[in-house]
Amino acid sequence: MFRQQFVHMVALCVAVSLGMAGMVSTASAGVIGSRVVVEQAERADTVARVQAVLDREGVQAQLVALGVDPSMALERVAALTDEELRQLDGRLSELPAGAGAVEVVGIVFIVLLILELVGITNIFTSI
Repeated sequence: MFRQQFVHMVALCVAVSLGMAGMVSTASAGVIGSRVVVEQAERADTVARVQAVLDREGVQAQLVALGVDPSMALERVAALTDEELRQLDGRLSELPAGAGAVEVVGIVFIVLLILELVGITNIFTSI
């Protein structure tokens, strides 16, 4: 009796194994062109540049002032098409890089002028 159950169990295991042998799926791979890899890397770099601009405090304050949630803006940037992303990046790169630089230079000049007039420094006499 035990032997007969054992034979049935082994026969069942063999039948299941043979039945599943035809169901084995094979893995397939394709060649990815270098242009695709470069385009993906460029897109990732562009998204990172735009998101870095959106992460600035001044930009986020302006977005909130306009009624836009900064986290939603980041999600929208990730959803842009490649062409829209290039256009946005181009517009951001056209903006002045040193916004407020003239004011900083003016303040530094005024501070140096005051220090010169008070007699603490001797900068302008050597010029």
